[in-house]
Amino acid sequence: MSIEHLSDLFTARSEELQQEFITIRRHLHKYPELSFEEYETSNFIAKKLEEFGIKYERVGDTGIKAVIEGEQENLSAKFTVALRADIDALPIKEETGEPYSSVNEGIMHACGHDGHTTILLGAARMLHEYRKHFNGKVVCIFQPGEEADGAAKQMIELGVLEDPKVDRMVALHLWPYIPFGSIGIRSGSMTASCDDFTIEVYGKSGHSARPHEGVDSINIAMKIIQAIEHLVMKMNNPLNPIVVHVGKITGGTARNVIAEKTVLEGTSRALTEENRTMLKREITRISKQIAEVFHAQADVHFMDGNAPVLNDETVTSIVEEAAIELWGKEKVVELDQPSLGADDFGDFSLIVPSTYFRLGIEKDGEEVYSLHHPKFNFDDTLLSTGVATFAYTAVKLLECSEK
Repeated sequence: MSIEHLSDLFTARSEELQQEFITIRRHLHKYPELSFEEYETSNFIAKKLEEFGIKYERVGDTGIKAVIEGEQENLSAKFTVALRADIDALPIKEETGEPYSSVNEGIMHACGHDGHTTILLGAARMLHEYRKHFNGKVVCIFQPGEEADGAAKQMIELGVLEDPKVDRMVALHLWPYIPFGSIGIRSGSMTASCDDFTIEVYGKSGHSARPHEGVDSINIAMKIIQAIEHLVMKMNNPLNPIVVHVGKITGGTARNVIAEKTVLEGTSRALTEENRTMLKREITRISKQIAEVFHAQADVHFMDGNAPVLNDETVTSIVEEAAIELWGKEKVVELDQPSLGADDFGDFSLIVPSTYFRLGIEKDGEEVYSLHHPKFNFDDTLLSTGVATFAYTAVKLLECSEK
């Protein structure tokens, strides 16, 4: 059977299973769990894989890895493609009013991870059903903790990309900013890195009536913020954007006391590893030098978050070909800009040639809320599109790897 015929099979089968996908998604939506607490979600995924006849293993406390091996007789080398879905929810009180709204107070699937998980389950089922028609292995990774820090790194350290060794990798994300059912792609930077930082400025306490006897940590902290803004606006190439945001300032004990200590807390974002490293270096340097000029001390601490998602050109072109073969060129959207939002799929993309694409949920005449909004929702008839795209993309990548 040619791969073109397999695309027809995937499309037809995903339509047949549409209601089942919707049922799965609404169950996941109704019972969301926070990062690294996805125990019932993980058990539900495992149960479904068992129903489909797919072997799996636990990775860490709540992660799951399932491997589907193609059975097509082919003497060429066998390659491995991984598909990843994130499974965690957010600490948000739901306001959709849907009958399948969250029953877990203050927790909601407000970022579409219930959809991602359903799509990967559906793709796994179809790949398993049609395993005689392709050669190679597909690893299905159900990843916890995407909304927290360190989850992807933890999965990598636990060996999720080994045995079998993953050659190429794909992830998707629902996207409210492109038309319903469209596939959004781009090569290169797709999302930004995101690293949190804390700057502790230590001065000398004193009375406000005798400012010369103290060292005002609040005033020095303000100068550090201004210098960081100068770094972003004047010291960086504007064609390669960066973002630094100080969102919290804590300092002082009374209105007439010179503050001995002020703490700045913020986040930095960049679209390349080079700029990510530069931001850490320059924020640290600027803070320490300004503090020293004013006879103070600054301690800077970075908490590594997500790496930028970097889409491999070859993998992206194959994903584009798969989408065109499935849905037509008019359904493929070339994304002209990356997002300065973050996704820990970036840690995978630093190791394995990867692509992270968007699946559009915007509908004409209907209000679609942004990600992380308490009213975020999507028309889940879209799920069959995601399932067929994921499954066919995996086979297409395996086929192209053989050439």
